[in-house]
Amino acid sequence: MDAAFWHQRWQDNLIGFHQADINPHLQSFWPRLGLNPGDAVFVPLCGKSRDMLWLGVRHPVLGVELSPIAVEAFFAEAGLVPRHGQECGFSVCEADRLRLLCGDFFDLVPQQLEAVRGVYDRGALVALPPQLRGRYVERLNDLLPAATAMLLVTMEYPQAEMPGPPFAVEEAEVHRLFADRWSIEPVYEQDVLATEPRFRQRGLSRLNERIFVLRRSAG
Repeated sequence: MDAAFWHQRWQDNLIGFHQADINPHLQSFWPRLGLNPGDAVFVPLCGKSRDMLWLGVRHPVLGVELSPIAVEAFFAEAGLVPRHGQECGFSVCEADRLRLLCGDFFDLVPQQLEAVRGVYDRGALVALPPQLRGRYVERLNDLLPAATAMLLVTMEYPQAEMPGPPFAVEEAEVHRLFADRWSIEPVYEQDVLATEPRFRQRGLSRLNERIFVLRRSAG
């Protein structure tokens, strides 16, 4: 699964993973991170998530997204006219407290995230196939300042019943990926299949949503 795959998905508008509404769990569990209002928040593989609008009322938001279609659509659908620029090989679009970098997450450098104190991952880890998840977490560890907190949303389902993305990520894998550098607190688990007809139509027999609060050690 390479850049061409995601560019084609956005070009063909195959974005069933996009949520039109702000995630209610973000509103419920975000305060548990204990961030200050001025703390910057990082949203990896952000797409055109409306969750960034909710976060942007409370924090400066930095998102990174591969597809320029997604970046432009985010601002257009929010009724915002962004300023455009360049930074470290990324195209930059920004308006108000929302700053989106268009390019490859793996090309980011730590200086771009030095003000970040919180991370919101609802669509990044589950977008990646198993062979890329370890690399993604390693890169997060390299990029993020110490003492960063994260709200992580995953889903669990029988992977054989549906090809990703989004992919199933079991709780055991979350611990395997993060436990050496982060504390992990499960805060929510719910079978959501009854409220997700698009996944029932794809043949799933079970769909659990899980939410974790992760805290990176300052040491």
